[in-house]
Amino acid sequence: MVKGVVGEETQLKLAEDRLSQSSLPSQVGLVIGKLSSSLDRGFVFDLIPTPFNDDGEPACSIIESSVISRDDNSKKKGSSSKPKSSQSRVSSLSIDKDWVAEHARQVSRMLLGGMKVVGIYIWVNESSFKNSTMILCQIVKGVAEAAPLTDCDERLLIHISYSPRRWTCRNCTLDSNITSGSLHPCDFKMGRVFTSLQKFRCTYNFDVRLPVFRGNGSNMRRVADILRCEILSQAKELKGAKALIDGKLVIMDEQCVLDGLHEVEFLLPFMQDTSVEVCSQKEVVVGVLSFSGSVCSFAYLNSKEPISQALADLKGDIITSLQSRLDIICDEADRDSDMTADVDGESGHQISTKTPVSQLDLQLLRKQCSLSFPRRVFVPWLEGTYICDYIQPSETLEVVKDHCVELMSMEVPSTTDADADTSKILELETEAATLTTTNKSFWENTTTNTTATTSRGVDNDRRVSTNKKSTGFNAMAAVLVLLFAVLVGMLLLHLKRRAS
Repeated sequence: MVKGVVGEETQLKLAEDRLSQSSLPSQVGLVIGKLSSSLDRGFVFDLIPTPFNDDGEPACSIIESSVISRDDNSKKKGSSSKPKSSQSRVSSLSIDKDWVAEHARQVSRMLLGGMKVVGIYIWVNESSFKNSTMILCQIVKGVAEAAPLTDCDERLLIHISYSPRRWTCRNCTLDSNITSGSLHPCDFKMGRVFTSLQKFRCTYNFDVRLPVFRGNGSNMRRVADILRCEILSQAKELKGAKALIDGKLVIMDEQCVLDGLHEVEFLLPFMQDTSVEVCSQKEVVVGVLSFSGSVCSFAYLNSKEPISQALADLKGDIITSLQSRLDIICDEADRDSDMTADVDGESGHQISTKTPVSQLDLQLLRKQCSLSFPRRVFVPWLEGTYICDYIQPSETLEVVKDHCVELMSMEVPSTTDADADTSKILELETEAATLTTTNKSFWENTTTNTTATTSRGVDNDRRVSTNKKSTGFNAMAAVLVLLFAVLVGMLLLHLKRRAS
């Protein structure tokens, strides 16, 4: 359980000044930071306000209601008079739970390893806060579901009161039946958080080929569903990977004492490729799905945490990045489907030309399709750290600017300005990850890929024929040398016996 929280003093003071100057009676937003189970401490990097909703209304507001209370003590014994009643005004919070959760979901896509949405903050007076603890617990739970954390069942609730002015932090335990009793006070102080962060970077390459069976009754027929399953398989493979940091094998429990950017390389274990098991399956393979590319990942580690935590954050960031790209593609496909209803009268067993690749049924596919995944770009954030965003092949960095302004409340210079320092935006993934589906059989695709890699323009039949002749000649030569050695040995043994 998190017993103490340290907030980045520079950023939190800026947030407090911004709130006090805004004259807003209330505001809700996200807490960006890190919860360390090994240290039992939380770290807060910044507070991100939730933007106005689609109707232009704030996500949080104060509502007042009338409460009638009866004074039963005023009724005297033996008296026929009725108890006195009084009417009072009570203020409480009204918060758009779904909108705050959606904000958390989209912001979590932009955060790197070691940086997460760890809770919410609320700017409101003391009395309204006390009257709204139950709804605040529900908001915390909604944010946790929209931006889940691995192996962590608690979040932070930071209250910034302006009457009187003070900061308080509470730890909210995510029970199945969450109540106001789930809030527990924890120590909160401000200090320097970014200065103690260690930085790690890794590039993860993958190349996966999955067979498509004919009518095996599987529920996973759509491209998106198959990819989600494969991403989970990649996560299991990464979990057991060893790592090199700056070229040296990692000792998990040690701490990183050197500053600067550390390069990480994962050593993947030898595992049985599920695609090789096709030969043992009875189903007919009618095609293959090829998924390849690279993911650039960053992670940030507190200097008191073990290196194993940085590796876990890197692995989680890689998998989260793949899932986020797939979610972006699926979200876009859903929007397109809602905008353009396909009523061309074709049979339900046929594939419409308007169907997005991610929604295709592979068992009904009769032509080759390809899909480029969004590229990940890195945007400078605070104190030398980065956040990320994803751009489609047809998009520019202007889209990144819009996302940062809307979701992160960042002042990003326009890419059209002459003085704009856009060179700091890192585009480390020069090529987008690609997905290709084909109706060739698995072995045809594998053979084509292998010969294309080895032939390099030379006729494959000649290459195979030459290899066979060369192999046969080498084998014959080895047999002759062995026979010659045996004869020489026998001759020497015979001469030695005659001499003796």
